[in-house]
Amino acid sequence: MSDEQRRSCYTRALEFAEQQVADLVERHPDYFPIYTVDGKWRHDGELWTDWTGGFLTGMMWQFHQRTGDTEWRQRAEHYSQLLEYRKQDEGVHDLGFIFLNSYLPWYRLTRERKYNDIVIEAGQTLAKRFRHQGRYLCSFVGPESLFIDIMMNVPLIFYAANETLDQQLGRVATAHCRTTRDRLVREDGSTAHEGVFDTETGVFQHQSTHQGLNNESCWARGLGWSLYGYSQCFAITNQVEFRTVAERNAGYWIAHLPDDKVPYWDFAADLSQPPPRGAQKESSAGAIAASGLLDLANQTESPESAAVYRETALQMLDALVDPEYLAIDTTGWEGILKHGVYHTTKELGVDESVMWGEFFLVEALTKALADRG
Repeated sequence: MSDEQRRSCYTRALEFAEQQVADLVERHPDYFPIYTVDGKWRHDGELWTDWTGGFLTGMMWQFHQRTGDTEWRQRAEHYSQLLEYRKQDEGVHDLGFIFLNSYLPWYRLTRERKYNDIVIEAGQTLAKRFRHQGRYLCSFVGPESLFIDIMMNVPLIFYAANETLDQQLGRVATAHCRTTRDRLVREDGSTAHEGVFDTETGVFQHQSTHQGLNNESCWARGLGWSLYGYSQCFAITNQVEFRTVAERNAGYWIAHLPDDKVPYWDFAADLSQPPPRGAQKESSAGAIAASGLLDLANQTESPESAAVYRETALQMLDALVDPEYLAIDTTGWEGILKHGVYHTTKELGVDESVMWGEFFLVEALTKALADRG
C-alpha cells in the first residue's frame, strides 16, 4: 500500500471510529462498556474485572487533539470526571489504563495542577499493590498473582515518582519491571500471562495463565502488553534494560506473526482446530502491538530494526482497516474493530469488539498519520 493510500485508508478509519464512538455515547450515555455481544455494547455479560473506562475516554481526548473539535473535549472532560473516584481504587491493577488516558491528557492540555494531582494519587494507589516478598505489584486475582498486563500500568507509578520526586515509588516500579522480566518474559521473548508466588516467602512458584491456551503458551495480547509496556517504561525512565525487553518481545512477535499480519489469540493455538480455542483471530492484540512497535521504532538504536518495527506496524494496520476487521461495512455493528477477544476460557467477548482494541487502533492510526506528516 502506498503512503497516499495509507493516509486515505487510515483517515477514513479514524472518521468511522469517531462516528461509532459518538453513536455509542448518544445511545448509552455515561456507560463504560468492555466488550460487545453480537456486535452490541449494552448487555448483561460478566465483566470479570472493571478496567476499561480510560479507553473510551482516551479516544475522546485523541479525537479532540486530532480534529480540534470542542465537542470531543467536552465529552472527554465529562467522562474523565466519571472516573475520578477510582483514583483510590485499591481493588484493581489497571489504574494506569484508566488515568493515563483520561486525566493525564487533560492535564497536558490545560496544565492545571488539580488534574495532575489526580494522576499522581492514582499512581500512589497502584503502588500499594507492591509485595515486598517477591518484589512485584500483585494482580486483582490475589496477593500471590503477578500479571503481564501490569506492565502497561506501571508507567503510572513512574510518572507519579517523577512528578513528586518520590524515590521509593521509582524503586517499586523498577522492581516490578525486573521481576516481570525475570519471571514472565522467556528467553525467546515470548511471555507468560501470570506468575504465582508464595505469599509468605516471596519465592516464585510457576508460570500460569487465565486467558492463554496453557501455562507454557504465549497469549497474544499478553505479549502485546509486555512489548508496549516495556517500551513505555523506557520512554519515561530512559533505562535501556526496559527497551531491551521490548525488543526481545518484538522479535518474537514479528517472527511468529501469520502472513496476513493479524495474530491469532495465542501463538500456540492449534490452527487446525476451530475457534474459539483454535484458529481465532485477535485483532485487539494486533492494535496494541502496532502502537507499541511504532514507538519502539523511534526508540531502538538500530536503523534496521526501526525499519522492520515500523513496516510491521503499518502492515498490521493495513490489515486492521480492511472491512474484514474494521466494521465500516457491517450493518448494525456498534464497535469499530471486529474479531477481538476478551476472555476465551470464560467465553467472554470472543470474536467481538473490545474497548481496548478500539482505543489502541485509534492511537496507532493517529501515530501513523502523524509520523507521515
